[in-house]
Amino acid sequence: MNTYKEKKQPWYRNTYRWAQTNLTEIDARDCDLNTWKEFWKTNEIQGIVVNAGGIVAYYPSKNPNQYRSKFLGDRDLLKEFCDAAKEAEIVVLARMDINRATKEVYEEHPEWFATDRNGKPYRAGERYIACLNSGYYKEYIPELMREIIREYHPNGITDNSWWGASPKQICYCDACKKSFRDYCGFDLPQKADWTDRRYRQWIQWSVECRMKNWELFNEVTQKEGGEDCLWLGMVNANPMSDHGMFSDLQKIAERYGRCIMTDHQCREEIGGFEQNSMNGMLLHSLAGDESLIPESMANYNRGRYFIRRAANPPEETRTWMLEGIAGGLSPWTHFIGGVQEDRRIYGTCTPVMKWHKKAENFLYGRQPVFRVGLAWSHDNIRFYGKDRISDVCELPWRGFSGAMIKGRILFSPIHCSQIVKNMDKIDVLVMPDVAVLTDDQIDQVIEFYKSGKSLVVTGATGELDELGYQRERNPVMELLGIEKENTVHDVKLQGGYTFNTIDNYDLHNYMRLDNKSHEILKGFEDTDIITISGQVYKVRSVGGLETVTTYIPEFPTYPPEISYMEDDKRSTDFPVIMAGMSPYGGRGVYISADIDRRYGYAKIPDHGKLLGSCVKWAAGGTGVFESEGEGYIDCKMYRQEERWILQLINLSGLNMWPGYAEEHYSVGPNQFKIYVGEQKVKRVYKMVEDGAVEFEQKDGWIVFQIENLSVHEMVVIE
Repeated sequence: MNTYKEKKQPWYRNTYRWAQTNLTEIDARDCDLNTWKEFWKTNEIQGIVVNAGGIVAYYPSKNPNQYRSKFLGDRDLLKEFCDAAKEAEIVVLARMDINRATKEVYEEHPEWFATDRNGKPYRAGERYIACLNSGYYKEYIPELMREIIREYHPNGITDNSWWGASPKQICYCDACKKSFRDYCGFDLPQKADWTDRRYRQWIQWSVECRMKNWELFNEVTQKEGGEDCLWLGMVNANPMSDHGMFSDLQKIAERYGRCIMTDHQCREEIGGFEQNSMNGMLLHSLAGDESLIPESMANYNRGRYFIRRAANPPEETRTWMLEGIAGGLSPWTHFIGGVQEDRRIYGTCTPVMKWHKKAENFLYGRQPVFRVGLAWSHDNIRFYGKDRISDVCELPWRGFSGAMIKGRILFSPIHCSQIVKNMDKIDVLVMPDVAVLTDDQIDQVIEFYKSGKSLVVTGATGELDELGYQRERNPVMELLGIEKENTVHDVKLQGGYTFNTIDNYDLHNYMRLDNKSHEILKGFEDTDIITISGQVYKVRSVGGLETVTTYIPEFPTYPPEISYMEDDKRSTDFPVIMAGMSPYGGRGVYISADIDRRYGYAKIPDHGKLLGSCVKWAAGGTGVFESEGEGYIDCKMYRQEERWILQLINLSGLNMWPGYAEEHYSVGPNQFKIYVGEQKVKRVYKMVEDGAVEFEQKDGWIVFQIENLSVHEMVVIE
């Protein structure tokens, strides 16, 4: 079933399809392994994730502090799974969940657990949260790992809950006090307080503590099981999630990027299905194109409710899986429980897994094609986002990503510390209100722009230093020739007409389209105004950027008789969108209003069109891909030796929230143009519907049409 032995490569080089039966405690008694053996075979599974120890052990551990399932009896369920998998030549990762333990363990070793200032332990439900710097993580967990590896010989160990206490739970144990003092020379902060510099330093120190545990755990697994026996903490691929405060994806990818296990099981309201292709693109941008990145993809029901034991609608799960695959993720289908009473769940992923097996030669060993980068950084998320990461950081980022996907613009997330590293891949860098930048990151932005590349910048980008404090001067704004009259303000999402406050209209504002002939405003010929519905910085240009649109101040929404602009407020001289040629050969765009955040929040169509238009204008015709036609299609393109691979995911009508994808709506025709230069294309064919595609080749471009797109398609150009 698996080819990794035939190729004599490490398991993380070619184990592409995964399954996880996330055991519940009662499964130690009830689980029928034959069901899962048949499932592995039917779905072409090459690797499994199976519960071992941590919160609950499914094997007869000899360690007295390891809690065993109360249903285990004389059974060794871990051994049964490992033996069955090895018989089928399937890779095994032993799953642990290590961040908390029982009351009995706490009473035996209170020094292992995180405590507040009064010495009271932090708890999660009935369990006690362990301290990352204690003997629990440094001695006890390594002992369990050694036991599991010696007895069951898994290919590695993975853990879905390794990051410990939350950013609001400062541990005041002796080990933490000493470690923090050694780190920065100060005592621990008295509370989680962003106005206290020590708390911001505590956040940085906390990240390093977790990275030290990654290093320790990998030393343990590799010493006990060999150099390819890896410890892999599961990560959420969305850096703007709550996990992102302590889970530093850049550091993890750079140090342990051979394989990244990502646990992001379903779509969310802000990101939609397209979020999953972004997950893959982001992680590969950090770890490299050859990294194996399986993603846990839930078969159970996820949405506004959390329904663990009922099947998700097949269209919902399959679309999420296909989006992840298009972004370079390996499918890892995930079940809660060893026994499923909703048996519909078993067949959900089968069509995707079968197709994945058929197409795997086109899904790996390839490089993404894009000319636009979407900037982000952990420092910005932590020290600008603080307690409002979604509102402050994620919404503008999702605004631009959604606009570019909608506009069929090929792009990739780019970490702000890797701008120069990726300079040969991108012509345009989009910086959506990236307020926090380190000095080195600012230097990279300057180098990028002065090399003749283009920038699209919004909001307060570059205004704060690496800890989130106000800079005396903003080199990014100076680079673009912009002076700001006001500094960072608190992000406010609510405003305009609401049923509760009909006279609250502070965000009922607009922009006037002053320069109607500018290419950015193409398609807006029949309107003189576009809504902002958001916040605006007062700026002026002292360089080469020219005004495209200007600010119209807020005015009442209700009652309708007074909802109009006063004569003296019909326009101002405050620019909203500015654009121009840079003195270095590229182009610059600055947007003072947070229409990127508003598009992420409210999906106002005009905002999406404007954002996409700004990016296309900044690119100045340097793209390698064009498409037009009907439907909302996520387009991802790759290069693999002498071929191009275009993956298309049809999202038309699917992103309803609340709700689920229940049926697909076919769209077409759609035309696609790909720049191939002087290479002679011999054939174009489809890998889902199967069959040749007629095409024309002229002036370095090939042009073809897909008449009907139902769910997804892969087009191969050779």
